Amino acid sequence: NGVAPAGPEYDVFWSKCEELDVPVFTHPAGADNIVREDGLEFPGDLGNTIGNPLETTFLLTRMIYENTLDRHPNLKIVGAHGGGYLPSYIGRTEQACNAGAEGCNNERPVRDYLRTQIFADSMVFSDEGLRHLVAEMGASQVVYGTDMPLGWPDTMDTIINSVHLSDYEKEMILGGNLIRMLRIDPSI
Repeated sequence: NGVAPAGPEYDVFWSKCEELDVPVFTHPAGADNIVREDGLEFPGDLGNTIGNPLETTFLLTRMIYENTLDRHPNLKIVGAHGGGYLPSYIGRTEQACNAGAEGCNNERPVRDYLRTQIFADSMVFSDEGLRHLVAEMGASQVVYGTDMPLGWPDTMDTIINSVHLSDYEKEMILGGNLIRMLRIDPSI
């Protein structure tokens, strides 16, 4: 509906998610906030290739800046599209807050949220992209992602064949992190 659910008016929802100890997977609905401004009305499916990760970035960053994650310290958010651009621009995001940018109301350094409460799926489509995601967030914060039933490539081979990840990191991304996050009995 064009509104990022980051403000206090959504605290009832976030509190319930926290109480139930369930992660929330976020995925934009077609980058409507950007596309409606005609910024991505070009060939090449820019609404999807650029817009969706940008929408993911908007939501995650607002949840940090607007203290959603501070008000709900046990909340777990999974950002689609490799967490958008936030992991790649974490240094820039931190610098904005360090320089006193208006609206940076977070109580902790921005990077802390990426290593504790924010998770990202593996939908970055390259070994180098995956390496960077793990370097910025930690392997414990990355989960296997797929775009099924749509036609985007599966990222499982990228993870399995990664020359940058240890076998342990691959195991965590391919299922270990979700088993932990969803409290699934691994003996099943």
